[in-house]
Amino acid sequence: MRYIFSFTVVFSILCSKIGLSQDKITLNGYIKDANNGEALIGATLFIKEIQGGTATNVYGFYSITLPPGEYTVEYRFVGYETQERAISLVANLRADIEMAPESQQLEEIVVTGEADDENVSSIEMSSNKLDIQTIKRLPAFLGEVDVIKSIQLLPGVSTVGEGAAGFNVRGGNVGQNLVLLDEAPVYNSSHMLGFFSVFNPDAVKDTKLYKGAIPAQYGGRLASLLDVRMKEGNSKEFSASGGIGTVFSRLAIEAPIVKDRSSFILAGRRSYIDVLAAPLLDDTQLNFYDLTMKTNYDLDENNKLYLSGYLGRDNFEFDENQGFNWGSQTATLRWNHLFNDRLFSNFSAIYSNYDYELAFGEDANDSFAWSSNVQNYILKSDLSYFVDNFNEINFGAHFIYYQFTPAEATGVSDGETIDISIEDKYTLESAVYVGNKQDLNSQWSLEYGLRFSAFHYFGPGTVYTYEDTPPGERREVASSEEFDSWETVASFYYPEPRFAFKYQLNPSSSIKGSYNRMVQYIHLISNTTASNPLDVWVPSSNNLDPQISDQFTLGYFKNLSSNRYELSAEVYYRPSQNQVEYIDGADLLLNEFLEGDLLSGEGRAYGLELLLKKVKGEFNGWVSYTLGRTELQVEGINNGDWFPTRFDQTHNLKLVGFYDLSERVSLSGTFTYTTGTPATYPTGGYIQQGLLIPYNHGDSRNNVRIPDFHRLDLSLRWDMKRNKRGKERKNKDYLSISFYNVYARRNAFSIYFTQSDDRANLSQPWTGNSTRLSIIGTIIPSVSYNFQF
Repeated sequence: MRYIFSFTVVFSILCSKIGLSQDKITLNGYIKDANNGEALIGATLFIKEIQGGTATNVYGFYSITLPPGEYTVEYRFVGYETQERAISLVANLRADIEMAPESQQLEEIVVTGEADDENVSSIEMSSNKLDIQTIKRLPAFLGEVDVIKSIQLLPGVSTVGEGAAGFNVRGGNVGQNLVLLDEAPVYNSSHMLGFFSVFNPDAVKDTKLYKGAIPAQYGGRLASLLDVRMKEGNSKEFSASGGIGTVFSRLAIEAPIVKDRSSFILAGRRSYIDVLAAPLLDDTQLNFYDLTMKTNYDLDENNKLYLSGYLGRDNFEFDENQGFNWGSQTATLRWNHLFNDRLFSNFSAIYSNYDYELAFGEDANDSFAWSSNVQNYILKSDLSYFVDNFNEINFGAHFIYYQFTPAEATGVSDGETIDISIEDKYTLESAVYVGNKQDLNSQWSLEYGLRFSAFHYFGPGTVYTYEDTPPGERREVASSEEFDSWETVASFYYPEPRFAFKYQLNPSSSIKGSYNRMVQYIHLISNTTASNPLDVWVPSSNNLDPQISDQFTLGYFKNLSSNRYELSAEVYYRPSQNQVEYIDGADLLLNEFLEGDLLSGEGRAYGLELLLKKVKGEFNGWVSYTLGRTELQVEGINNGDWFPTRFDQTHNLKLVGFYDLSERVSLSGTFTYTTGTPATYPTGGYIQQGLLIPYNHGDSRNNVRIPDFHRLDLSLRWDMKRNKRGKERKNKDYLSISFYNVYARRNAFSIYFTQSDDRANLSQPWTGNSTRLSIIGTIIPSVSYNFQF
C-alpha cells in the first residue's frame, strides 16, 4: 500500500514541477450554470484559431495550454446560450464562466448534453449519457421517474423481467455492474424489489453508463460502470422541487449557505401504500423511503470541499415478529485541489454499507432472525495533468477495505436459542493507474493506460479447503485452519491494460475500437430468476478465484443531416474466466460451507449494437437494437458443453419517441421487445409410488426459453401556464399522465409446473398444470404532479 501511495505523490509532484516549467500559456477555470451555480459536466471550449478545444470534467473544470496570442473562444453546452469571448493570452489565465440557459425551450430532446458532433469526434465509445431532463420526459411506472428503468432503453442493456432488481449489460449479471452514487458503490440500486430505483431524480445531475472502453481509473466489475452524479445545490437562491404521485411523493430543497461559495441540497422520498391501505393491512408495513443530501464549500479558487450522503430503506413488515427490510447508506467527502494551472486533483474518503434483516416466528420462544451486510471504507486520489492541447494524463490510487457479514442468525425453538451465524470476512482491494488521452493528428486519437490491482483476503477466521470431487458434485471439507487478524489467507495481483482509438474518416463519420481487461474480486451469489435483497456477496478466497474478462469492441459512428441524426454500430466480444456457477441443489443461504457448492467456468458474450437517434425537431427520440449471445461452459454442468446464461437475450429492440404538440403539451412513448430468457425445465419423468418425478436428461441447463417479452408505454406531459395576469410565474409545474403496459400484455416472468391432486396411473396419461407467472398483467394508468420554484 505504501508503494502505491508513494507512486501517486511522486507523480503528482513531478507533474506539478513540469507544469510550472513550461513556456506555453494555460487557460483554465470552471463552467457553471448562471441560474444556480451548478457545474456543467461536458461543457465544451472551442477555439476558432486552432479549430479545437477541450471539455469540462465531472467537476466542471477545464484546462487548455496554448502558445501566447490572441484567441476567439466559444463556450458551448446543449440547452445553454453560447458565449464568445476574445482573449489575449500573455500569461496563465483563470476564466470561470457562467452560462445562461436558453430563453426558449429547445426543440429537441437529447440523450447527451454534449457537443453536436460528440458522437463522431469523441474517442469515447460503448458509453451513453442520459440527461436528467430526458429521463423526466419518459413514460414511467406509476408516473415515477426512474434512472435505472431509463438506462434499460439503451442498446446492450436489459433486464430479466418486470420487477427485477438492477440491470444486465451485454449479458452480464447484476453483480457485474459497478453502480456509483457520487463515487460511493451502491450494492442494491432498487426499491420495492425492482420497481423503482434508489436515485431521486430531483437530486441527480448527470448519469453516464460505460459498457466498454472503460477508463483506467475504474475497475472492480466485469460488465459495466454506471456513474451517477448528484447536484451540488443552488448557490444563487433558495429553490424547491418535488412531486406528488400515485405511490410516493418527493421533495427537494436547495439554497446557498454563502452565496456563490457554498450551497446544499436535501431531497427525500417516501411511499405511502401502507398509509392509504392502513384499514386493510392491520399492522403490516409496506413502504420505502430515502434521503439524499449534498453540500459544498469553495475554500478559495484552488480548493473546494464536497460532502454528500444517501440513506434509504425498504420495509416489508407483516407484524411485530415477522418481515424483512433492506437498505443502503453512503457518505462521500471530496477535496478538489489545483496544484497549478494544469494539474487538477480530487481526493475522496468514502463509506458504503448495504444490509438486510429477515425475521419470522410466533413469539420470542419460537422465532428466527437473520441479518447480513457488506461495508466499504474507501480512499481515492485521482489526478489529471493537462500536458498540452493533445495530451491529458490521468493517474491515481484507490484503496477499498471490505467487511462482509454473511449472517448473524439465531433460531429459537421452545425457548432454546441456536446460533447459526457465519464468521465475518475481511479483504483489502488496492489499485494504481495511469492513462493518457492523446490526439496524434486531425484523424487519429488514442487513449491508453494501465491499471494494476491487488486483492488480499485476511483473517481472523476459519478457512476451509475442500476435497476434489467429480465435476458438478458438492465438495466436502478436507481441512480447516485458523487465521489471526490481518494474517493473509490469499492474495491476487493483476495488470489491467486499457486501449482505445478513433480514426476520423471525415467530419461526419469515424471508426473507433477498444480493448479493456477487467478484474472482479467480489462475487454476487444468486441463482434466483432475478437478483433479490437477500442475495449474498462473497470475496475471492483460497477457493474462489477473481473473475476476469477481456473485451474487444469495434464501431462505426456517423452523423447525418447536419447532426440532426446520430448513428452508431458496435460489435463486441468478451471472453471471461472464473465465472461462478452452482451445483444442482446448491445451498446458498446460511451455508458456512458455501464454497463447496460453487463451480467455476468460462464465459463468452458477443453481439451487435445499433443505435439511431434523432436529436432535433418537434419529433425526436431513438431506436436501439441489440443482437447478442451470452454463454457459459462449466465442467459438471450441461455435459461440459456451452449453454446460455439466465440473462441471455438474442434480440433486444427499444423504440423511444418524443413529440411536442405545442409549447405546453408533449407526448412520449416507449416500446420494448426482447427474446424470452432461458430457463431449465425437465425433459422427462418417471412414476414412483404413484407420483411423477421430473427428470432432466443429460443434466442440461437453461434448455428452453420463456415466451418473448414486449410492452408499450405512453405518457402525456402538460406544462402549466407560465404567465398569470400578464406576469411570469416564478414556479414551474406540470402534470404527467402515464399508461404503463398499454395493451395489457401478460409477460411471463417465469413458468413453473404442478401436478394434479390425483396420483398418476401407469395406464393413464399424466395430468398436471403449467403456470405462467406475470408480475404485471394489465394496463396501469397513473397521474403525478411535479413542481419547481
